[in-house]
Parts: sequence; C-alpha cells; structure tokens
Amino acid sequence: MSQYPTDMAPARVTSTREAADWWRDAVIYQVYPRSFADSNGDGTGDLEGIRQRLPYLRDLGVDAVWLSPFYASPQADGGYDVADYRAVDPMFGTLLDADALIRDAHA
Repeated sequence: MSQYPTDMAPARVTSTREAADWWRDAVIYQVYPRSFADSNGDGTGDLEGIRQRLPYLRDLGVDAVWLSPFYASPQADGGYDVADYRAVDPMFGTLLDADALIRDAHA
C-alpha cells in the first residue's frame, strides 16, 4: 500500500528538457484543409471538417496536427501565397471555426 492516499500522491515531475522534447516521439499528422474533410458539402475541405474528424485522428494515435495554411489568400499557390496572416480564408471557414478547432484539439 502506498504511503500516500491516492488523491495525495506526489505528481510526476517533468523536466523542462523532457517537456521541450515531446515532439521527438510524437505522431504528427499534417492536414491539408482543402482536401481533408468537407463539413458543408461544397466540395472543399474546411476547418469544421477537420474539427469533426479530431476523434478519428486521436483514435489513430495522433499527438499533434500540423495544418497547412488556411489564411486569406488569392490561392495562386495553394494557400502559401498568404494575403492576410490574421484572417481565415472564407473557403475554410471563419476565425470562430479556427478557435473551435484549436480549443477541441487541445482538449
């Protein structure tokens, strides 16, 4: 039997180095929003579609998601020709959709 009650057991201490190196053993999955998942049936993947598929990615063992650009863009270079780093391209959704995706991915 432990010398501590279950709810009083000392927490595992993680060094700053261990925390900084989390990615070394992580499964990181890159998502190209335009083709990953279409939530509204318009033929283009979007942020809400990605958010809806987060449970699937978790089931695969994915630890982190790397998103290709979804910024406002003229789309001459697949979204890498960013026109506004502070705006979501309307084809992918809204800033609220991005906030929801980030919130749920971190849950």
